[in-house]
Amino acid sequence: MLRRKIFERSWVEIDLSAFRTNLNILKSFLEPQQQFMMIVKADAYGHGAREISKIACEEGAVYLGVANPEEGRLLRLQGCQAPVLILSPCLKNEINTILDNDLAVNVSSLDFARALNKTAKTKNKQAVVHLKVDTGMHRSGILDSEFIDFFNKIAKMDNLLIEGVFTHFASAENDPEFSKQQEERFWNIIDNLPFTPTYLHIDNSNALVNGLGKHSNLVRLGIMAYGIQVPGNKDIALQPVMTFKTILSQIKHIAKGESVGYNRSWTAKKDCLYGILPIGYADGYDFMLSNCGVVFLDNKICNVIGRISMDMICVDLSPIEHPAIGDVAILLGGSALETRAENLVSKYGGNSYELLCQVGRRAKRYYFQNGKMIYSTPLSRRDFVPDDFSDSKLNQIIESAIAQRLQSIEIGELIYREMLRDFFYYKDKDIHYRHNFQHQVIFSHSLNAGYFNATTTLNFDKVLSNDYFLVACASSDEVLRRYFKRSDVEYRWLMDDSFELDSKNFIVCLAKVDDLILQTTLHYINGCLEIRCSHPELKKKIGKRVHFTINTLTLYPCSSHQFSVFITELTRGVDISFRFPLTINTVDCVPFFSGQDKDPIIQRNNGEIRVSSKPEEWIFPISGVVFAY
Repeated sequence: MLRRKIFERSWVEIDLSAFRTNLNILKSFLEPQQQFMMIVKADAYGHGAREISKIACEEGAVYLGVANPEEGRLLRLQGCQAPVLILSPCLKNEINTILDNDLAVNVSSLDFARALNKTAKTKNKQAVVHLKVDTGMHRSGILDSEFIDFFNKIAKMDNLLIEGVFTHFASAENDPEFSKQQEERFWNIIDNLPFTPTYLHIDNSNALVNGLGKHSNLVRLGIMAYGIQVPGNKDIALQPVMTFKTILSQIKHIAKGESVGYNRSWTAKKDCLYGILPIGYADGYDFMLSNCGVVFLDNKICNVIGRISMDMICVDLSPIEHPAIGDVAILLGGSALETRAENLVSKYGGNSYELLCQVGRRAKRYYFQNGKMIYSTPLSRRDFVPDDFSDSKLNQIIESAIAQRLQSIEIGELIYREMLRDFFYYKDKDIHYRHNFQHQVIFSHSLNAGYFNATTTLNFDKVLSNDYFLVACASSDEVLRRYFKRSDVEYRWLMDDSFELDSKNFIVCLAKVDDLILQTTLHYINGCLEIRCSHPELKKKIGKRVHFTINTLTLYPCSSHQFSVFITELTRGVDISFRFPLTINTVDCVPFFSGQDKDPIIQRNNGEIRVSSKPEEWIFPISGVVFAY
């Protein structure tokens, strides 16, 4: 009897060791010049594209194959950097996704190729393409009689790189004569190309084990790597990678002559026991298995009786001597031949591909390696992708996730409200942060008694949002506070209230964006001196990361005995230096950093204190340093 280790209504187990074994078996059929592409479309046939891709790449896969740009984009979001080829024809509105995620694409339309080339040019990119030739399957691809002309036209497009040419066998597992005709057509085309692309691929798993396509240099491994024996192929020792399990949730008696399920399609021929399994066609257990499916329960094969319901199936428990609630039932996969996908679908003329892709729609996936569970994935068959949700829904998800992680609704709500909501509600949707923040402050003796000359130089990188920015100077903390939430203000200064707010007492000596020296205009507005920094060429830089330089000169009272530098925006990498006359005997430094590291590096030299973080460290707003003298 199978011991229950996972307590779910149903679950899917993925054996990564079995997958690795299957890959190595298939690799043994490769010719010396051949490499392989792992097909991971449809979430790796229901097995989990991220996990399967990782193992495949470890085993030498040089490419991953997906069905559409969204599948490729999801791999990128999951951190996959391997080359990815979209195997199905794409739409023009998917071109940006293709280019932005560095995906290679199947091209079999001149109109699409022109659109792809045009967009790639605007992005200053070269799109990688594989051209598909139709050698007889008559699905997608360019007819062999038209392919050479098509190839030559694509080759003239400057922003497209022809990396591969490929075709697809229609019936490699059971029609060797037609498959050889397809091969001859393919190689005749290749022999007449003006140049040979890097990759030439024709083989799928079926073709590989049947000795086809030996002259190609790339093989697409799919269904067989997942442990499915395809009728007509050589019988090789492949292991099922996926096992779909559930539990026996109820045991009932039925009398001879009584029926089970909708439409009374099964009638008991004798008094017997039968069991309820809490899964149905909504879980991906195909409706066509009604009255013909089997499950493996207590090391016995039990027949499915009656019609498959949306959420339940019934099984005959006659073969089992002592059935018990909670016993584990294997619906698909496992060690029994009868529950292998290819044998189940043969009972109703179905397709293994379909069964694998639809199984476990409401089940968690658990991944095993060398017999040990290493991790699990959620019920959803798609990982979390922020673009799937509206802003309001994302806000709910974020707050809920924090509360779940901290096991406290109250603390989660507090963190969300006080630390994150400012970004989501009060900032522009495009939240840009400062990078490489360097602020140098120099105090020197002044002719004005009781004051230091204060020279400041601020440097940082940031994405430019406007064709101008403001420097704000006020003599009132209340007035200056109004400028802290404005996204167009890049520098703020609190002036001693004994001075007039004018260009003589607070000077912007230099304002630059990259190499552009900006023009400055002064306005006195509601108790604040606003210095507008602009340049006609800034419009061209909006949306791009640029380097800001702001240099100011003013006076600062000696009697203040402290000087503060505030970080007012999300910042990555901080370097703040304070230089002072040697006549100041002692200067204390009090940093208050909120972020990854609350204790920055403090360096002291004669007449200078420098406070810095590592370049990659994040510093949250309203952090800073107080220099006390």
